[in-house]
Amino acid sequence: MDSAAKMCLECLQRRIEADFSGRVTFVHGVSDCPLPFGSEAVVQVSNSDQVTPQQFVFNYVPYRPRDCFARYVDEFCALEGGDGKAGDIAESSTMKQVQAEVSVGISSDNTSALDTASTECRHFSDGGRTVFLDGCESCKISTRFSCSRVITSLAPTARVGRISFELFEELASSFSSGSLEDQLLHSLCLLIEGKSAGRDSANFLSLLGLPSFKENGFPGCIRHPNICPILGMLKSPTNICLVLPKTPFTLENIMHYSPAALQSDWHVRFLIYQLLSALSYMHGLGIAHGNLRPSNILLTDTSWCWLQIAEKQLLNSTVDPSDESPHPSAGGRCFEGCSSHTLYADLSLSNSDNWKSCFYSWWKGELSNFEYLLVLNRLAGRRWGDHTFYTVMPWVMDFSVKPDENSNAGWRDLSKSKWRLAKGDEQLDFTYSTSEMPHHVSDECLSELAVCSYKARRLPLSVLRLAVRSVYEPNEYPSNMQRLYQWTPDECIPEFYCDPHIFNSLHSGMPDLAVPSWAGTSEEFIKLHRDALESKRVSFQIHQWIDITFGYKMSGDAAVAAKNVMLPASTSFVPRSTGRRQLFSQPHPPRQSAREKTHHNNNGHSKVDCVEGGDLLIKTNHLNKLEEATSFCEKSWHLDPCYNVHSSDYSKNDTSENELLADIAGNVSPRKPDSTRNYCQKSTIDSNSLLENIEGDVDSIGYQELMLWRQTCSSKITSKRAADDIFAVGCILAELHMGKPLFGPTSLASYLDSGFLPSSMQDLPHHMKVVVEACIQKNWNRRTSVKCLLESPYFPKSVKSSYYFLAAFHILSRNDLRLQYAATFAKRGALKRMGAFGAEMCAPYCVPLVIASASDAEAEWAYVLLTEFLKCLKSEAVMKFVVPSVQRVLQGTGYSHLKVSLLQGSFMQELWNRIGKQAYFELIHQLIISNLCIAPHRSSTSAASVLLIGSSEELGVPVTVHQTILPLMLSFGKGICNDGIDVLIRIGGLIGEKFIVKQILPLLNTVVNSCICTLNVSKPEPIQSWGSSALIDCLTALDGLVPVLTTETIVKELIEDKDCPHVKIIMHRDIGIQVHQNAAKSLIRVCQQIGPDSTTLHVLPKLKELFDEFAFSQQKNTYSINLIGNMSGPKVKVGEEDCIESRMDLVLLLYPQFASLLGIERLRQCCATWLLIEQFLLRHHNWRWEHAGDSYRSVPDSLNGRRLSQKGSTSENTSAKLLLNGVGWSRPQSQGKKSTKTLTPSKSMYEFYQNPAERLGTTSSVGLHEPWYWFPSPASDWNGLDFATRAGGLKDELPWKIRASIIQSVRAHHGALRSFAVCQNECTVFTAGVGPGFKGNIQKWDLSRVDCMSSYNGHDEVVNDIFDLASSGRVASCDGTVHIWNGQTGKLISIFSERSLVSSTQLIERDEDNMLHFNPLPSGMLSSAFHGNSYTTMDYLDFSDKLIVGTGNGSLRFIDVSQGQKLHLWRSESVDSGFPPLISSICSSSVRTSPEESMASPSWIAAASSTGYCRLFDLRCGKIIASWQAHDGYVTKLAATADHQLVSSSLDKTLRIWDLRRNWSAEQRVFRGYSDGVSSFSVWGQNIISICRNKIGLSSLQSPADEDGQYRASLQHVYMADGESKNASVLSAITILPFSRLFLLGTEDGYLKICC
Repeated sequence: MDSAAKMCLECLQRRIEADFSGRVTFVHGVSDCPLPFGSEAVVQVSNSDQVTPQQFVFNYVPYRPRDCFARYVDEFCALEGGDGKAGDIAESSTMKQVQAEVSVGISSDNTSALDTASTECRHFSDGGRTVFLDGCESCKISTRFSCSRVITSLAPTARVGRISFELFEELASSFSSGSLEDQLLHSLCLLIEGKSAGRDSANFLSLLGLPSFKENGFPGCIRHPNICPILGMLKSPTNICLVLPKTPFTLENIMHYSPAALQSDWHVRFLIYQLLSALSYMHGLGIAHGNLRPSNILLTDTSWCWLQIAEKQLLNSTVDPSDESPHPSAGGRCFEGCSSHTLYADLSLSNSDNWKSCFYSWWKGELSNFEYLLVLNRLAGRRWGDHTFYTVMPWVMDFSVKPDENSNAGWRDLSKSKWRLAKGDEQLDFTYSTSEMPHHVSDECLSELAVCSYKARRLPLSVLRLAVRSVYEPNEYPSNMQRLYQWTPDECIPEFYCDPHIFNSLHSGMPDLAVPSWAGTSEEFIKLHRDALESKRVSFQIHQWIDITFGYKMSGDAAVAAKNVMLPASTSFVPRSTGRRQLFSQPHPPRQSAREKTHHNNNGHSKVDCVEGGDLLIKTNHLNKLEEATSFCEKSWHLDPCYNVHSSDYSKNDTSENELLADIAGNVSPRKPDSTRNYCQKSTIDSNSLLENIEGDVDSIGYQELMLWRQTCSSKITSKRAADDIFAVGCILAELHMGKPLFGPTSLASYLDSGFLPSSMQDLPHHMKVVVEACIQKNWNRRTSVKCLLESPYFPKSVKSSYYFLAAFHILSRNDLRLQYAATFAKRGALKRMGAFGAEMCAPYCVPLVIASASDAEAEWAYVLLTEFLKCLKSEAVMKFVVPSVQRVLQGTGYSHLKVSLLQGSFMQELWNRIGKQAYFELIHQLIISNLCIAPHRSSTSAASVLLIGSSEELGVPVTVHQTILPLMLSFGKGICNDGIDVLIRIGGLIGEKFIVKQILPLLNTVVNSCICTLNVSKPEPIQSWGSSALIDCLTALDGLVPVLTTETIVKELIEDKDCPHVKIIMHRDIGIQVHQNAAKSLIRVCQQIGPDSTTLHVLPKLKELFDEFAFSQQKNTYSINLIGNMSGPKVKVGEEDCIESRMDLVLLLYPQFASLLGIERLRQCCATWLLIEQFLLRHHNWRWEHAGDSYRSVPDSLNGRRLSQKGSTSENTSAKLLLNGVGWSRPQSQGKKSTKTLTPSKSMYEFYQNPAERLGTTSSVGLHEPWYWFPSPASDWNGLDFATRAGGLKDELPWKIRASIIQSVRAHHGALRSFAVCQNECTVFTAGVGPGFKGNIQKWDLSRVDCMSSYNGHDEVVNDIFDLASSGRVASCDGTVHIWNGQTGKLISIFSERSLVSSTQLIERDEDNMLHFNPLPSGMLSSAFHGNSYTTMDYLDFSDKLIVGTGNGSLRFIDVSQGQKLHLWRSESVDSGFPPLISSICSSSVRTSPEESMASPSWIAAASSTGYCRLFDLRCGKIIASWQAHDGYVTKLAATADHQLVSSSLDKTLRIWDLRRNWSAEQRVFRGYSDGVSSFSVWGQNIISICRNKIGLSSLQSPADEDGQYRASLQHVYMADGESKNASVLSAITILPFSRLFLLGTEDGYLKICC
C-alpha cells in the first residue's frame, strides 16, 4: 500500500467516524507493518438487526486528481449526480457502444474498435463525458484496454459516489441481502432448464473456461467469481474509500494456524485451480497481479478463493514524489495534533525490513527489544487493533518497587510464562494430569478479556460490555498497575511501554489507572517501564520469553519441561484466522554482550546504541556467539518467504511496464474498427453442452501423463509480469504441500544466479514437482501460461466439474436462487455425472442452503437437492453431510414443508438403507418421535406417525418396543399429540393381540401405577399435572387398543386382574376430576365391548365400594352434572360435553350407563344401594328408568373414537388412512389383515419355520413359535422408575437393567461357538464355531423364531472370526484363510491366504459345497493350530470396504473386499526370541460419536499380540505410533470406544482401559476381580459386559474406584429362564444387540443363548 495513504489507527477511526457521521461501528484497524499505522479498517453497520452483523473492510486510498482511477470516480460522481454503479455505466452512446463490445466470450475477435484506434491517453473533456482512456501510458493499469474499461471489469458491482452513510448503508444492504447479481444467477437457472437465458449466463460460463479458456480476454461487466468484489468506491476530498466484504480467513491464516483445514491434495488442487482461473481473467485483460502471496488470497467461510485486487491493480500509476510521505511513524495522513509521530518517532522499523536483518540489528544492539518484539508479533500474525489477537509484550516487573538492575526485587522471571507465575507449578501439574486433553496453559497468552481490561479507560463502553461483562461496573476494573499485573495470568500490551494516554480515563465513573508511587506521572512511568524493557537484565533474558511465547518451548518435550503445553484446538480441520504460531524450532540466541549506552528522546523513550569494542570481536566467545546466531538465522529462513522474483520492481517506474506493453502488443494484430461487428451473437453454450463438461474421475492421472504434458505444452507466457504471477503460484503450491516456503531471500538469489533448485523440492510428490518446476522456471519466458496450467492433467476432471458447479454459488445473489440453481443442476444429472467424490466435494456448499430454506418453493428445491445427494454420495458422505441437515430440519419447531416432505415418501427408507440401522436409530429415529410431542404442527405429526407405523414391521418386536413404544410412553403427559398415541395403537393392531397383551398392556399398567404413586405423595405442581395428563394418555391408548382385543382377552387382561387400570383410577381419591371422568367413560366403552354378562360378573363387584360410598355419604352437594340425552330411559349416553365437579358425581355418570347396558333389574341385583341412588337421580335430575326393549346394545359408533374429550378424535386420521392404503414402508401381508377402518391381526402372523437345530426348553405348540414369541416384556425394568423427572424421546433415557437371565437357548454348533456377526436389523445373526469333523461351521440364525436358516460349511479349519460386510451383503470368515461369501446365497466369492493360493479348479469344485446348507451335520470338537502365515483375526473398515487381517507371524494384511485383492502387508518387528507372536486382536478408531465425525476415516489401528503387547499404527502410513506391554498374557480382544480410548481384555484376568491422549504406557484403569481369564467383552454406551468362564462381568467406563483406589468388575452368574438354575457352560463369545436391549452368549459346548 502506498505509504502516503497510511495513518495511525486512532486517526483512521476518527476519519471513518467523520466520513460516515458516526453511524458506522469501527471494529478494528488493519496494519501491515509492525507499528499501528494502516489504511484499512474492519467496520460494521451500527444497530444492525442481524444476529451476527455483516462486516466490511474500508480501504482508504489517496485521491490524486491526475490519476485515471481518480478521474474514473470523478466522472461517475458527476455523471450520476454523486451516485452510480460501475457495472451500470451511463446510457450515453459512447457507453452503450462499450457495453456492447465488452461482453466476455461472445466475440472471437481479439480487440475492439476503440482499443485499436489509438494507444494515446484520451484526456477527460471539460464536460466530463468522455470517460474511456485507451492505452493510458501514465497509469498503465492495463496495456491492452482503456483504464476505465478495465476498472469496470475488475469492479463491475461497485457503487461509485460521494462518501456518505446513506450510500454505504444501501450497498451494505444490497450485499447482505444477496441481490447484487441476482439477474446473472437467474439467467443461469434458465440456461440449465433449457430455456432462453440471454447472454449473461454464457458470458459467465466463458469466465469459467467454458467451452475453453481464452488467453486474450475482453473486459466485461460480469465479475469473475474468484475476484474479490469491490462493493463501493466512495469519494471524499482527500481519499477514495474502497468498500469490500470482510472474509474470515486468508490463505496465510490457514497455512499458519490450521493447515489441516485443506483436508487433502484434492482441496489444494481445487484452490489452485480457482486462483489460476482468476489470473487467467486478469492476464487476458493485460493485468498482472504483481503481489501474489498467501496474505492476498482471501477465503470465504466455505473456503472459496477470492483474489484481492483492490490495491495495485487500481493504483498502478507513477507516484508524484511530492505526494510521498515519510516513514509511517511520522504520522502519515493523520489529523492535526495527532501524537503518533512523537510516540513512535524513535523507532527505525520499516515495511521493507526482513526478519533476518532485524534479528542481526537486535543481536548487535542496534535495534531495541521493543522494536524486535514488534517484528516477532507481526511474523506471528498478531495485529494492532484486533483485541482477539493483539500484539503481545512481556511483563518485565511486578511494580512492587522501582526497578533496579543491581537488585532482584520487583523483576519478573522471564524464563517462565506469566500463566505459570500466576497459577503455580502445582496447579499446572494437576491440570496437565487430570485434563482430558493434557495441557498446562490456555491456547492464548493474551486474551480479549485482558486486552479490553487493560485498555478499559480508552475503549467505548459498548466494547467493554461485549468483551468484559454485559453489566458495566467501573469498580471491578483494576485501579493500579500492581493490581492489574496480579489480576491476570495474561501478558502485557505495547501501550504500557509507549503510550501514556492508556492511563487516562474517558469515562466519568472510572478513575484514571494509577501508576506506582515511584513514578510520579504516566509519562515518567512509560519512560521507566521502557527503560526496564531495554535494560541489560531484560536484554540478557528476553530470549527465554521469546522461546516460550514464539519459540521451541511451545511444543514437544521442551513445552512439557517448561510447563507450557497449550490447550489444543477442538478440531484441526476447522479453518482458523488466529492461533499461536511457533516461529522457531531452535532455542533463540541471547542478545550479544556488548557495552551499551542509551539516550532518550523528548518523550522519554530509550534507544540502544551499540559501541563495539575491537578487542571483544576477536575473542573466541564472540565468534561462538556469532556462529550460533548465524546458524539460528539459517534454520529460521522460512520467516522471510519469497513469492515474487521482482517484487521490489513493481513500486518503481522501470522498464517492466514497457516490457509488458511490448509483450502483449507483439501478440495483438492491429485491426481497423469494424462498426458492423455483431457483439451479441448467440452463444453456443446450452444445458446439454454444459452437462457434457461435468465429468467424474475415471482413472487417476499418473506421473507419465504429466511429463508428457510438460513436454508438449506449447503455450508459453508472453508477459514478464504475468510470468512472475505464475512463479508465485508455483511457490504457493509447493508451500501448501511442504508446510514451509519454497524460497527465502538467500535460496531465491542462489536459484536465479545458478539455476539450481532448492533441495526442498525433493520433498514434493513427483506429480506436483512437475507442475511446480513448470511454474518457477528461471527464464520467465519459459514458464507455462495460465491457460496451459488450467488444461493440464494435474487438475482431475472432478476438480473442473466441481468448479463449474460451484462457481455460481459465489455470485452475489440470494440464497433461494442459489438453492434453485443447485437443485435444478443436480436434477439434470450434474451430481451423478461428476460421481460420488465430486458430489461429496460440492456438498459443503449446498447443505447450508437446505437448512436455511423457508418457503414452500424453497423446501421443494431443498428436497430435490437432498434426494440427489442421497443418491450420489457414498455412505460415509451421507453421514457427514445429509444426516446433519435432516437432523436440523427435524429439530425445527413449527410448520416446515421440507420436514413433511422428508417424513413422507421414500426418503427415509433410502436414508435407512444408506446409513444403516444403527446410525438411523442413533441419529434420526428419536427425532421423528420428538415431532409427536410438545405441540407439533399437525402436518408433521401425521407424516411422522405414518413413518413410525410403517417402519415398525421391519424392525422386529424387540427394537420396536425399545425404540418406539417405550419413548412414546415416556412422552405421556408431556405434550404427546393425538397422532403419537395413535402410533402406539396402530402398531399394536398391526402386530397382533399377543403383542398387545405381552408388551403394551404391562407397560401401560406400569405407567398407571407410577402416576398413581406420584399423586399419592407430595409433589410439585408440575409433577402433579404431569401425572394427571399421563393417566389421560394411558386411558386414550387403552381406548384404542380395546377394539383390537377379543372379549376373553379383555376380561382376562384388563378386568379380572386386581389392578384393573380403569377401576384403580376411579377408586383413587387424590386424582383430578377430569381424570376420573375420562376413566369412567373409558370403562363404559370396555363394558360395552365385553357385554352385560362379563360386566355383571367382573366389573360391578369392583365398583361396589364406590356406589356404597356415594349412597351413605353425608356430604350435601348440589350436583350439577349434565346427563345428556333422554333422562327417562335407556338412551342415556356419555356425551363429550359431560362435566362433573366431584368424585361422587362418577356414580351419577356410571349408574344410568350401566342401567342402559345391563338392564335395571340386573343392575339393582348387583348394586345394594340402588334405591338411594335412583332416588337422588330422580330428585335432582328427574331421572327414572323406563323399559325400552333390549337393554344390551352393541358399541355405538360415537364411542369408537380413539381420543377423549381433552385430546379430540383421530378416527379420521389422514395419515393412518394413507398408511393403510399402502403409503409408507412395505410390510409382509402375513402381519395382519387391514382395512381402512380396523386393524385386525391374522390368527397366524407367520408360517412356522421348522428349526433343524436341536432346541432346548421349548414345547411343540405352534402358537409359541410365532415371531418373537420368546421376547419378554420390559415392564419389569420400569418398576420403581420415576417418570415425572424424565423427558420422553431420548434413546438412552432408560437405563438398561441387565438381569443376566437366559431367555432362549439352542444348540448352534457341535463344538465351541467362537464368534458372532450381528446384522444391522438385529434379527439375523451369524455364529461361527466348530462343525462336524473338527471343521469350521457357520450358521445363519433368524432370532425372531430362534431358527437356523442356513449354514456355510466351506472352511477346513475352525472359524475364529466372522464379520458381516453390511455395505455389500457379503460375509467374511477366517479359519487361517479368509473366505468372502454371499450372505444370502452362501456362494463363495474369494479366498485369501498367505500360503499357496487355492487353485481355480479347487475353487470351482468347492463352490457347490459352500452353498448354504439347511441341514447342519452332527456335532464335533474344536481342534486347530495356527501356522505362522495363517490369518488369526480380522477387523473391518467399513468406510473403505477393506479388511485388516492379523497373521500368525505378527504381520497385518490389508484386503480390498470390493476389488477382491490383497493389498499391502505391514510386517512386525522382530523380537528377542526370534519367534514373532501372533496377532490376537485388531481394532480401528472408527467410532461413531456424531454425524460430522462418525464416518471419518479412522486415524489409527491397534493390534494386540499373544504375548500381551499392543501396537498403535498410523493408518495413513503404517508408522508405529506407540508400542507397550498392555497385559501379562494373551490379549483376547481390543475395542475402540472413542477415537482416543481403547479397551483390552486378556487371559491375565484383567480388563484395561487406555486413554491414548495420555502416556499410553501408563495404566489408566484396570478392572480386576476376575477369577479366570477374560475371554471376550462387548461395549454398549458406557457399559462393558465381559465373560469369564461361566460368569459375566459388568463394568463401566465411568465407574469410580473403590476405597483402595482399585477398579473391580461386578461378576455374576447367568441364570436360566426359571430364575433359579445357573448356567454351568463355559462362555466363549459375547455380543450385544443394543437396540433390542439383549445380548448373546456363545458357549464352549456350542450353545447360543439369548439373554436380557
